Amino acid sequence: MIHLASRVPDPAVRRLTAILYGYAFLSDLVLLYPLYVVFFADTGLSVGQISSLFVIWSAAGILFEVPSGAWADVVSRRLLLCLAPLVTAAGFALWVLLPSYPAFAVGFLLWGAGGALVSGALEALVWTELDRLGAVGRYARVLGRARTAGVLGVVVSGVLAGPVLAVGGYPAVGAVSVLACLLATIVAARFPEHRPPADARVDAPVQAGVPAPASGHDPAAAVRPVAAAMPGDREPDGSPADDEGDLGWWDTLRAGVTQVRTRPPVRSAVLLVAVVAADWGALDEYSPLLALDTGVRAEVVPLLLLLLWAGVTVGGLLAGVGERLGRRGYAALLGLVGVGLAGGALTGRPAGFVLLALGFGAAQLATVLADARLQARITGNSRATVTSLAGMATDLLIIGTYAGYGLLATVVGNAVAFAATAGPYLVLGLVLLTRRRPTVVPASSTAAAAHGLR
Repeated sequence: MIHLASRVPDPAVRRLTAILYGYAFLSDLVLLYPLYVVFFADTGLSVGQISSLFVIWSAAGILFEVPSGAWADVVSRRLLLCLAPLVTAAGFALWVLLPSYPAFAVGFLLWGAGGALVSGALEALVWTELDRLGAVGRYARVLGRARTAGVLGVVVSGVLAGPVLAVGGYPAVGAVSVLACLLATIVAARFPEHRPPADARVDAPVQAGVPAPASGHDPAAAVRPVAAAMPGDREPDGSPADDEGDLGWWDTLRAGVTQVRTRPPVRSAVLLVAVVAADWGALDEYSPLLALDTGVRAEVVPLLLLLLWAGVTVGGLLAGVGERLGRRGYAALLGLVGVGLAGGALTGRPAGFVLLALGFGAAQLATVLADARLQARITGNSRATVTSLAGMATDLLIIGTYAGYGLLATVVGNAVAFAATAGPYLVLGLVLLTRRRPTVVPASSTAAAAHGLR
């Protein structure tokens, strides 16, 4: 086993992670989060108009996701992380200065664009910097803690939104939200970023019969148990290393799309991220309705939702433990997501939110591990582009989940629709358990043992 962390200059890693956690916290410290639907209703918008705004929001994310990822690969990932909060802040300012449907629509376009600027760029920057420091084995743990920092930002927003609204109304809530975005930009400017030289070749995935680099540096080895969660899609022996050189925006975009299209390991990792992240990401929006269906008063709903966010927080913090999971362990984790979400919804009681919290926490952990698996399989200089493709696939599935849930809930109610929507996790877990490993004929038994291809 290669212990990458033993060669880590700890101060550099601590600096990177401190900046990352601060950025994640401030990016989600938006007091408008728990109030924007109420704000729209108070402005006079109908439910149909509010729903159309959500569609605009999702469509903006899909539209800007992949182009911004390619931009991050070509220009600067840190630059995009600085710009994203500014774009989002402009949307929030527009809302409170000109409260109207057109302003809300433009604001959601800006918010979607801001989210797209971060998606892909953040994961690519963190992976690359940890890889440079010889600490890529910490990626899943670091990303899980960053997600937890974002959850804490949402929780603090929920706590502060009411008092700030009572004191200064929506203008004050908007001003604090804009201030948090500006602080996030300041923090983002401190991210380290070291771009690889234009003529540097990119390491190819370790293959049977091919010796490891002389340095012994194998980023994929750090997350190999997670990468084994979906076996059967290794590349053929002898595939060449990617050598993209210094590409322009369009060529970088094409290189990222080509990598997903032609490399089964990357394609399966992208699909796994999308499937795992989309379902629970969509179901989260319906959890308040599920809480009301249990018969509690509206004032109790936030307390039940805090249980869910507590579960998500724990799931993110367990990433360091979860990265040791193999194929069966990851399948069991997905089964826990399905059972927790479906079982909690079908109880029809407030106590069911304990099961829901368990399911949401397991889903957060599964998402972090899926992302780590994707980053380990990407090669070349299109890392942010490929990651953005996973984000776009996730957004598309989320929109489909919204549509399906809405139709199903109209017929059978929220609880059954919630449980049915959690079903894919059980199906995916069963697929992982029953899918056979491919027969691999290694070049030598020594190489096979070294790389886990028995």
